[in-house]
Amino acid sequence: MEKHINLLGILWIAYGALNLLIALLFFSLFFGISFIPDIEVKASIILRVIATSIFFILFLFSVPDIIGGIWLMKKQEWARILILIFAFLNIIAFPIGTALSIYTFVILFNNEAIQLFKK
Repeated sequence: MEKHINLLGILWIAYGALNLLIALLFFSLFFGISFIPDIEVKASIILRVIATSIFFILFLFSVPDIIGGIWLMKKQEWARILILIFAFLNIIAFPIGTALSIYTFVILFNNEAIQLFKK
């Protein structure tokens, strides 16, 4: 069971890093488009607001995934609860989020895993 928990921590770290990379990509794309010379001022401002908003929202969801994954591998009970909350929130993120969430539920709701975190 310990190998599954370590793998789960690595997967959550990778998932958070992937979301962070996507956040940077969207920010760069929309913010870069806002500097095209032929775009009106209002459209440029809207694109910058969209870029910043998307980055901020994805950043807020990816950093706890990374932190939770790191501390999950260190067998902290609060990290188990944090990862379960984010697994519930990410279940609609088809297909990667759904698969990771189902694997998380199967592993972290197991009695052996619960006992491992209570030590």
